[in-house]
Amino acid sequence: MTKFESPEALAGALSTREAATLLLESNDVCLILDRDGMVEDVLLGSTDNTLKLAKSWIGSRWIDTVSSENVNKVKEMLNGSADSQRWRQLSHPTGGDIDLPVNWKTVKVGKHGRHIALGRSLRQLSLLQQRLLDVQHSLERDYARLHQAEIRYRMLFSMASEGILFVDADSRKIVEANPAAGRLLDVPANKLVNRTFPRGFTDNSNDAIEELLLRVRAAGGAEDLIVKTGHNDQTVRLNAALIRRDDGPVFLLRMRAAEHSVDDSFSSQTLEIINRAPDAFVVTDPDGLIRAANQAFLKFASLATELQVLRQPLDRWLGRSGVDVALLLRNLRDRTEIRHYDTTLYPEFGDPLDVELSAVSALDSDDPCFGFVIRRRLAKAQPAAGEETRLPHSLKEMTELVGRVPLKELVRETTDIIERMCIEAALKMSDQSRASAAEMLGLSRQSLYVKLRRYGIGDSSDTEPE
Repeated sequence: MTKFESPEALAGALSTREAATLLLESNDVCLILDRDGMVEDVLLGSTDNTLKLAKSWIGSRWIDTVSSENVNKVKEMLNGSADSQRWRQLSHPTGGDIDLPVNWKTVKVGKHGRHIALGRSLRQLSLLQQRLLDVQHSLERDYARLHQAEIRYRMLFSMASEGILFVDADSRKIVEANPAAGRLLDVPANKLVNRTFPRGFTDNSNDAIEELLLRVRAAGGAEDLIVKTGHNDQTVRLNAALIRRDDGPVFLLRMRAAEHSVDDSFSSQTLEIINRAPDAFVVTDPDGLIRAANQAFLKFASLATELQVLRQPLDRWLGRSGVDVALLLRNLRDRTEIRHYDTTLYPEFGDPLDVELSAVSALDSDDPCFGFVIRRRLAKAQPAAGEETRLPHSLKEMTELVGRVPLKELVRETTDIIERMCIEAALKMSDQSRASAAEMLGLSRQSLYVKLRRYGIGDSSDTEPE
């Protein structure tokens, strides 16, 4: 620390008020003490409300304003020793839970033994220190909880009866493996780590697992897969899910032994037959989102892979959007099946296809779903010349069309058939005289000609036959 070379000149240039102002600009609080350490006056240079406590010290001994452990410090600062010239931290009781910390330094002035005590509040620093301690304690508690959770996770991971693998989605390296997975693959769990997956299965199973992982990465999930290990030809049921982590996506694979039975073989053959069937077959969830589709449906829709339809709404390709499929789903919730429903399939490329579908409900199963069988609809043969168009014979036959044909379309087609039959009957009764037929039907000749052209009846010209 350096000193002024001529402090007398500086002191002579300052008034008492200016000296007091200078002290307050550089300190938060100043005390004027007599030779016995009695507080004679207090100057506040800070707006901190907690320092207003110092105003109550006037007329009290400074040593009485500090906590008991700081008494000796005050004595040393007032006895004028060389050690007292350094800054000392004192704590002042406030009547609350937290004391007021202040950094003090005393300067002896005048010939009467007075002291000036210069103080700088440490309250903000104390609050920051307390906050830092609170954060540190919170981190320690969180670390302890995470440590306990990790211990429990490791115990469950090791004790699980199912084989569990964590596989990096990019590199296909096994990140973690539990003992059960090691037993299923006949490799110690610690030696499975960092190995490329899939390994340890038959060639056909490896191909199926690769396709499963691609499907899970694209769609987020897939059905369980039955595979076989390579070392002992053991049948294993494999389930996969994609998990997003900070270090990148990983596959969570669960494996458990599945006894191969005749039922499993039959089920596998059935699925293969359905996949190769000439009629399209689609399975949806109760909301109409596609879960599975066979090759015939992909061909109808002009698509290459099943991944393109998974989790997509069926009405994207079938019927009028938001109408036909919605009608089918409502009926399937009340009925177990629907037969011979005529609609249209719209492929990604090409012209729309007239199709007929049948549907079945499986809402009472463990995994509720709907199944749809879709086939091309053959063109209806046109009635021969002179042959009357057939109408439904009874109200029962009409009601059977409900659910298979939208009401608006059913009413329109029925009206057209009746109108055509009446026009043909009127022409027959009038010996093909259109003027007489129009009069019988209560139509103008022009309106009759329009309807003749519409239904393709006889010569559509606007002149009477010779």
